[in-house]
Amino acid sequence: MKTIATTFLLSVLFTTSLFAQTPVALNGVLTVQNGKIINKNGTAPQLRGISFSWSLWQGRKYYNPAVVDWLAGDFKASIVRASMGVQPDHGYLQEPALQKQLIVNVIDQAIKDGIYVLIDWHDHHSNQHLPQSKEFFAEMAQKYKGVPNVIYEIWNEPEAISWDTVKNYAVQVIREIRKYDPDNLIVVGSPHWDQDVDIAAANPITGFNNIAYSFHFYASDPNHQEKLRAKGDLAIKKGLALMITEWGVGESNGNGKFNIGQVKAWMDWMEANHLSWTNWNITDKQETTALLLPGAPDNGDWTNEQLTPAGIYIREKLRELNK
Repeated sequence: MKTIATTFLLSVLFTTSLFAQTPVALNGVLTVQNGKIINKNGTAPQLRGISFSWSLWQGRKYYNPAVVDWLAGDFKASIVRASMGVQPDHGYLQEPALQKQLIVNVIDQAIKDGIYVLIDWHDHHSNQHLPQSKEFFAEMAQKYKGVPNVIYEIWNEPEAISWDTVKNYAVQVIREIRKYDPDNLIVVGSPHWDQDVDIAAANPITGFNNIAYSFHFYASDPNHQEKLRAKGDLAIKKGLALMITEWGVGESNGNGKFNIGQVKAWMDWMEANHLSWTNWNITDKQETTALLLPGAPDNGDWTNEQLTPAGIYIREKLRELNK
């Protein structure tokens, strides 16, 4: 009996130890204070992980619990991003029930795995779909109120549009979320594909707690080099809390060269500023920024032979940095 009892106790202690090491158990509720996203201990957690592709086309098949579990366990991702396609055919505007279920599949498994999850309204023209966005986020806020894993990303990459338009949209959606969820982190976009954070920093949203801003780049894109990092530096200097909710190793069109030197420059910048990030993207499309080779299984369990050069690199970095 003593051996059985001892074995049971060790099993309980081992399980408890594993649970205690999950990113959410370690960091708890995320808040924004003094221009930084901080954890329950008052320090910036620097979450690192993976963005799913559009919940459409080839990327849709990976929106399942097994893939989330594999990203958390094998890739050591501490955060994932569920990028719900809104406007294209078969997106949320046409098939809301299906799209919500795909997103919920990812969110619920992320919660079980103890990692963070971005609920991303993946739409370039969100100001044209304000009623639908408010309805969606109201539902998500009621469902996940107070769940520390959940982060709301309310507009992916506004195009060439004014900050006033983006800000007006954001305020209305934030107000809707805060009716039901008073505290969870909300991430706001900025003009020109989440690059004009310096403009947002000059006239930030006020009157709400725990608001951060997304900043996107593609490391090898010729237009995403020193000048773009300078925009991020200025926003940080002005006290804007940033999260890199999307970045890729190639260019903004998904292709281009995987330039390791340019990727390193951006990686060093994110590390120096202690910024959280999700890398684009989980799909088996034949593109530079895709992490999977064509035909990679839709349930995770990928070998290195099924990963692209980007997939191998990002997996290695996550396993190295998220120890």
